[in-house]
Amino acid sequence: MALSLIRYRKIVSIVGDIIQVEVPDAQGASRAIVCLGGLALIEDGALNSMAQVIRLDREVVSLQVYSGTKGFSTRASVHFLGHPIRVTYSSNLLGRVFSGTGEPLDGNSRLEFDPQVPIGVASVNPLRRSVPARMIRTNVPMIDVFNCLVESQKIPIFSIPGEPYNAFLARIGIEADADLVVFAGLGLIFDEYLFFRKTFEDAGVFGRTVMFCNLATAPVVERLITPDLALTVAERFAVEHGKRVLVLLTDMTAYADAMKEIDVALERVPANRGYGGDLYTQLARRYEKACHFSGAGSVTMLAVTTMPGNDVTHPVPDNTGYITEGQFYLHGGMLDPFGSLSRLKQHVIGKVTREDHAALANTMIRLYAAAVSAEQKQAMAFDLSPFDLRLLAFGESFRRRFMDIDVSMSLEDALDLGWKTLAEYFRPEELLIKQSLIDRYFPQPAEAA
Repeated sequence: MALSLIRYRKIVSIVGDIIQVEVPDAQGASRAIVCLGGLALIEDGALNSMAQVIRLDREVVSLQVYSGTKGFSTRASVHFLGHPIRVTYSSNLLGRVFSGTGEPLDGNSRLEFDPQVPIGVASVNPLRRSVPARMIRTNVPMIDVFNCLVESQKIPIFSIPGEPYNAFLARIGIEADADLVVFAGLGLIFDEYLFFRKTFEDAGVFGRTVMFCNLATAPVVERLITPDLALTVAERFAVEHGKRVLVLLTDMTAYADAMKEIDVALERVPANRGYGGDLYTQLARRYEKACHFSGAGSVTMLAVTTMPGNDVTHPVPDNTGYITEGQFYLHGGMLDPFGSLSRLKQHVIGKVTREDHAALANTMIRLYAAAVSAEQKQAMAFDLSPFDLRLLAFGESFRRRFMDIDVSMSLEDALDLGWKTLAEYFRPEELLIKQSLIDRYFPQPAEAA
């Protein structure tokens, strides 16, 4: 009998979405196709589903079933396919919506005859990476002016449930100057899925977008492969087509929670707060896909990470912070300038942007910090100096003109508005900026008025 026809029928257990099957060592030839991460087909009468090998323990093989184990019995049979999960890759993906396992959600064709590539392969060799040197403009002043998003950067948006992070992520996908956008939604409720799809369609960017949406109603194991599908497609577009690809992920905490569920089903020893000991490794394997390829395109990654209870020491944001190159803090519908950081901004500020960029950004943040201190003095009923009163007015204008995530303007317009805002509340000598920049960019009294 050919290896591809061998079926294994000794089901050991069915726990949650995990099926364990016994594969005798005596079947040495067939055992060669049973590999970690490999695919298997589970059949039980008219019911069938794809599954992935997630653990090998002597003769017992654990499989996570993508459609869930509901309806399966111990009479089911398992057929190992001998290869890992693959995703369809071609230019026909553009403008399409797929499920978390790569099945079409838009009612169009399945692209069965398009080439397929394996997912979850190793990250690119560091020697093949180029030093980041290009900026991705988002038209968000708090990003473009103060914490630039650099091509090939991996950076999370730290937020709490209830904040408008989905709307913010969709807006960046629309306005960012990337060639392609690959979106991966993890655990989306139907309203969220419909919001992203309609937003991209209405904005006219759907033709350069690929969507992979894992819905909350889908089995939890599907959530674990959705980021890999999106990142594999993004990497292919960057390498083979030389595209500047922006990958949007939401929400990576849902991804980590799915990992925790699988670990519980497999009875693995938990680590911090019930998460597995390999949480850092699993997150890093995905984030490290962000890369600028020598002689090709790039993959830039922006991922939402919700913080339960606004706790930045929670294992998911805590581990994420060690992997990524900064973070954006979204609080109260605004990007917090004190918690946000881009560790690669020095590669582009003043090099591919205007000469006044660094000085202006530093001065505005310094004065906003002084404005926050003045607000604290005011709250404690201390006497305020005339300068403190000007700081208070500046702080209010800064929040309204720059920190609100609904504000949209180009980098140059934001820099000009920054100078105008400073001129409204401060004299040139109070700014502590080089005189050459003051002479060139500080508005004259008539302009400030």
